[in-house]
Amino acid sequence: MGVRLTWYGHACWLIQGEKVRLLIDPFITDNPQAKVSADELDADYILISHGNFDHVADAAAIAKRSNATIISNLEIVNWFKTNHETEGHALQMGGGFNFPFGRVQLTTATHGSTMPDGSTGGNPAGFLITLEGKLIYNSGDTGLTSDMKLIGERHKVDLAILPIGDNYTMGPEDALYAVGLIKPKLVIPNHYSTWPLIDQDPQAWAEKVKAETTSDCIVLMPGEDFELAD
Repeated sequence: MGVRLTWYGHACWLIQGEKVRLLIDPFITDNPQAKVSADELDADYILISHGNFDHVADAAAIAKRSNATIISNLEIVNWFKTNHETEGHALQMGGGFNFPFGRVQLTTATHGSTMPDGSTGGNPAGFLITLEGKLIYNSGDTGLTSDMKLIGERHKVDLAILPIGDNYTMGPEDALYAVGLIKPKLVIPNHYSTWPLIDQDPQAWAEKVKAETTSDCIVLMPGEDFELAD
């Protein structure tokens, strides 16, 4: 088995290795794109990029039911421990840790981060995830940054997951430029068309990626999965 990824719409992903389930930014219950309920999702670890509602809404319920460990920055991990008595492992920007399943490192992201109760969620982040010999870069909600060039120079990224929705994150043109900086083997867009304000044409964007960069691109429908094989 390779690494299997399932997109549940918006920025919510399930990444499965041979013996681990990583759930990223669980926003299901009020997500108009989601084709499952939060009760159907289980995880061993929950990765949270930042504190905004559309990235944490179902995290506590899933973490407590699954006995999952939350991986995020210190502020978010402590907020969940205090408010929901969840287990957590705190990282900060640029820091990483070798977990039993592989490695997670936080990367910088340009965005906001406010918890549902209005308290600070610390600095927003993206993730470099090493799993089953594959390196996945999930940028989180972010604008275009020069750090993406460093990631492309420092790492050989197998898969990049990038937002293309515009308004709150990079739009299609900046995301296309980001692909050129990161140089992943494959890229998948997310954080688009959840609401009319961030409506985009992912297929048109994918064609530009294939035509104007060295990366391949696929587009998933919410609920669809993909195996990142050798």
